[in-house]
Parts: sequence; structure tokens; C-alpha cells
Amino acid sequence: MSKQKTAELRKNVAPFEKSDMTRSVKQLFNTFPPFFLLWFVAYQSLAVSYWLTLVFAVLASGFVVRMFIIFHDCTHGSFFKSKKANTVIGTISGIITMFPYEQWKRSHSIHHATSGNLDKRGTGDVWVMTVEEYVAASPWGRLQYRLYRNPIVMFGLGPIYLFLVSNRFNRKDARRKERLNMYVTNGSIIAISALLCWAIGWQAFLLVQAPVLFVSGSLGIWLFYVQHQFEDSYFENESEWDYVKAAVDGSSYYKLPKILQWVTGNIGFHHVHHLSPRVPNYNLEKAHESTPPLQKATTITLGTSLKSIRFRLFDQKNKAFVSFKEIKHLLDTTKSGTKISPDSPSLQEK
Repeated sequence: MSKQKTAELRKNVAPFEKSDMTRSVKQLFNTFPPFFLLWFVAYQSLAVSYWLTLVFAVLASGFVVRMFIIFHDCTHGSFFKSKKANTVIGTISGIITMFPYEQWKRSHSIHHATSGNLDKRGTGDVWVMTVEEYVAASPWGRLQYRLYRNPIVMFGLGPIYLFLVSNRFNRKDARRKERLNMYVTNGSIIAISALLCWAIGWQAFLLVQAPVLFVSGSLGIWLFYVQHQFEDSYFENESEWDYVKAAVDGSSYYKLPKILQWVTGNIGFHHVHHLSPRVPNYNLEKAHESTPPLQKATTITLGTSLKSIRFRLFDQKNKAFVSFKEIKHLLDTTKSGTKISPDSPSLQEK
């Protein structure tokens, strides 16, 4: 994509980067109160049937996802014009969704600046190895990667690790502001949890809160995973990497049913978001519809997105994701003592 087209594309999206106080406040009211109400009803339904409780817990988890999108917008400074308002609402929504505002704000900004860059992986990304890297890795390294990419681990154990470990500790290089925000977030989570355990009992608290967090965490990881892990996604080395191509070609348009689009805060228009993180979630669809080049982004649906589960490694030569099964012959070749070079036949040629 030429610099002229890049500049024109960004210019076309610029009008949608303005936040609207009325719409933002409206989102707060149609997200936070319904969540609290559903959580309370889920608790009350424990006296009737735990299956009924799980139904309300799943519904509540949808509003946690929506709340996370508000949190996410705040980290980009797009939900309100005021930096202070974004910090306050971002921190509050971070406490409820169990995400530290300042830490995630930094790691996510790095994700945006390096998405699809093979030389700058590792911060805020889903772990992706190239075929060549996987073949060259040790048996232990390959086992670690296979476990990480296993759906049961990623979407089952992933939320538990995220909420209890990854989001609860400061990074070694965290600055004072980030560390303080982590302490405030953790302290608030502990205080609220302790208060609820005292008020309704720890068993009741866990019976409601655990499924709410687990389901919302799994859904969140799935959304983040599927919008960058599709067959012809964009990955390049630093010398060839381009920010706009990474945004438009490396992020999908996840076309969801309207109710799910609402629950997920339009994050399915991920290509628009990556092109311009300053566009608030309620303007993403308008930006997509008003900018023809953006409509050419890879479109996935609920059905087609399920195929991404089998995408494990990125084949640099064919610019596409492949499964472990598709590269098994390369591992057999390596075991036999034959080295795999960049000029070796591609997977398709095989």
C-alpha cells in the first residue's frame, strides 16, 4: 500500500475518532446496572436451581465482556475526551473485570504497535511460532508450544491463569504509576470479594462469581485469538512490516449476529480498531461502512471462525497459518538428519 493511500485511509477514518459523551454515558448505563442485576438474580436463584444460576451467570458474563470493551476504550483514551475520566472509569471497570488498567494499557499499546511484526513478538500477543521456528525448536520447546495452543489450555486454563496470575503481579520494569494502579486494583478486588463473602457466604460467592469470570474470560480470549489467527493473516519481518497492512490485513472483520455484536461492543470490526485505536467502539461500524477499502478486510463468521482452532503455525513462505499435521513431514525429515533451509519446498509444493 502506497504512502498516499495510507494517508488517505487514515484521513477517511479520522472523523470517527471523536468520542460522544452522551453515547459513552449511555453505554455505562446499559452495561453496568444490567451486570449487577444479573449477578444478584444469579445469587437469588441458588435457592431454586444451580442450573438456573448458571444461566444468569452466563448472561452476566456477556455484560462483563461488554464492560471490558469500555475498559479497553478507556486504555486507548477513546471513551471520553477527558484523560482523567478514562482513567477513573477504566480503573473501575478494570476492578470488576479483574484487569489492571495501567499495566494493560501499556502492554496493549505495544500490541498495537507491533501486531504482525515477527521481529517484535511477545508483548500483548497470542504466542505464534513460524513453521521454521517450530521445526528448529527442541522437543521441550515444541511441547510447550503445543500445550499453549491446545484449545483446552488456551480457553480452559487460560482465563484462570489470566485472572489469578498474569493480571495480579507487576512487571519488573513497571513504573510507579503502574505499580500503584495494580495495588489499587488488587486491593479493591480483595475488599469487594471479602465483603460479598461476609454478606452471602464464600460458597455462594464462588458459585456465582466463578462461572461469570470463567465464561467471560474464555470469550475474551477467543475474541482476541480469532481476530488475528485466520488463514491468510498478516505477519512480516521488521524490514517488510507495515502498520496499515498489519491493521487491515492482519485483523479480521468478525461478522457477528447483531445481539452478539452489541454484547461485544463492535470489537468484531477489529481491522478498523487496529487502524485507528482512537475510534470509540460505538463508531467502529460507521467507520467500516463509510470506508470502502476497509470493507475488503478478511470477513469471518461464527461458523468460519471455528476453523481457526486448527491454525497452529505461520508458514512464512505461503503467508498462511497451517496445522501441526501439515508440517509433520518436516519433523520426520529433521529426525532423519536432513536440514530444513529457507529454500526447501513449501508445504503446498510438498
